[in-house]
Amino acid sequence: MNNINIIKPYNPLDKKNIGRNIAEAALRTKVCSLPPEPFAGAGVYIIYYTGDFPAYRKISDNNLNNKFNSPIYVGKAVPAGARKGGKIDDIYEGSALYNRLCEHAASINSVANLKLEDFFCRFLVVDDIWIPLAETLLIEIFQPVWNIILEGFGNHDPGKGRYNGKMPPWDCVHEGREWAKKMKPCAYTSEQLIEFIQNFNSKPVT
Repeated sequence: MNNINIIKPYNPLDKKNIGRNIAEAALRTKVCSLPPEPFAGAGVYIIYYTGDFPAYRKISDNNLNNKFNSPIYVGKAVPAGARKGGKIDDIYEGSALYNRLCEHAASINSVANLKLEDFFCRFLVVDDIWIPLAETLLIEIFQPVWNIILEGFGNHDPGKGRYNGKMPPWDCVHEGREWAKKMKPCAYTSEQLIEFIQNFNSKPVT
């Protein structure tokens, strides 16, 4: 009896299993252009790249021909003031998720070495209590390069008087956002960051 194999029982309500279920639901949604048509809701999203920027060649190859296996970025959009005493079954009717995707489209449009038509997305409207968990699981699954190596894509303008920080790595490689130009130089050169990207293995999931 001492050698009996103890198998941990499956718990469908374990947070990792819940997060995995939401992540799988997100991956079953259709792929849209970036930004998509307007819609209401909050939730998680996945962005794909299919262009010819040399550092992203492997990522792009995994997404061509409608394969869409390698996200370049995963993010979330939560309602402003979420769960501040509201009813537990309230349905959020704002456009936080759509607005966030539009912000990303504007960031891409502001740089010279990326083209918006090379970007696509999936998105899933999710009850706001599960949004952070779903984002965490999707990042863990795919290890998107803009989440792990080239951070800063999702940053906002820090505002007047707050430009003392260093330029985000994303803006060092993809120059164009006006607020980023006001910040101190990035900790790395664009050449160093591109080398980091090329040596990084993101995780395509088929």
